[in-house]
Amino acid sequence: MISTGIFTGYYPYTLDETIRRIKASDFSCVQLDVSFKDLDAAKEPLTKEKAHLIRDKFRDANLPVIAVSAYTNFIHPDPVKRKENIDYLKMMIRYARDLGCPYVASETGTYNLESDWVWHEKNADPKVFDETIGIIKEIAAYAADHGAVFIVENYVNNVIGSVEQVLRMFDEVGTRGLGLLCDPTNYYDEAHFADIDGTLEEIFARLSPYMKIAHAKDIKKAVDTGEKHADIDADASHSFRGSGSIELPAAGLGDLNYELYVRLLAQDHPNIPLIIEHLDEGDIERAKRFVDGTLKKVGV
Repeated sequence: MISTGIFTGYYPYTLDETIRRIKASDFSCVQLDVSFKDLDAAKEPLTKEKAHLIRDKFRDANLPVIAVSAYTNFIHPDPVKRKENIDYLKMMIRYARDLGCPYVASETGTYNLESDWVWHEKNADPKVFDETIGIIKEIAAYAADHGAVFIVENYVNNVIGSVEQVLRMFDEVGTRGLGLLCDPTNYYDEAHFADIDGTLEEIFARLSPYMKIAHAKDIKKAVDTGEKHADIDADASHSFRGSGSIELPAAGLGDLNYELYVRLLAQDHPNIPLIIEHLDEGDIERAKRFVDGTLKKVGV
């Protein structure tokens, strides 16, 4: 059966309190954000001892870590900021096994200086795509050397967003140290929204072999076409709710065909973890009921 989990970053508490609340909501696994009130990898470097402390607390709670978050804009046009972002990603990869899981996730980023999720015209430049592939090759090799796997989360407003671009990435980089995070909502722009089911079917028909874990959020047409964020105590990667013509709300609050999604997901990945996201703490119970109910209805 597909297991249901959640990002730890939606709980703005200490490590122990975060674990207590996740257990109280009866989740069976987590995607780990090392951004606890008493331990934050973005503010202080990780060490093996800190990583083992986190890993062991989740093990004691019987909450497997199924991926480590390291979301950053590694194609940032400012070379100093780009190096900082790549160094952060490599740090998380270096300690991934110590944190309990080899999978480390990030999107590919954008040339936009104001946001990590807003389109920039240079994202479509073939030279920028090649530049991004070069960095992914470097990161994937680094991951493989550390017994880890860099799992790319594509996004339509980033350099790598489409099915074709994801396929080209694997064609050029290979699968050593590289995998794909399955989040079908990240492929939708206004054109794809016109054929929601067809887009889902294409994603799985062409990309399923590369998928390692999956995310659960939703899609709907946006009224406000600017960048959208929720007013929650979380970093920007968790407050983000979409940019442009598509809004990305929590699962069950949009138009994605969830029964089709989980049916396609289960065909090749019957035991894959499905991680709920894009919500505030007050919506966690509803979103979990929706996802669990859909999985039960489909029988996966």
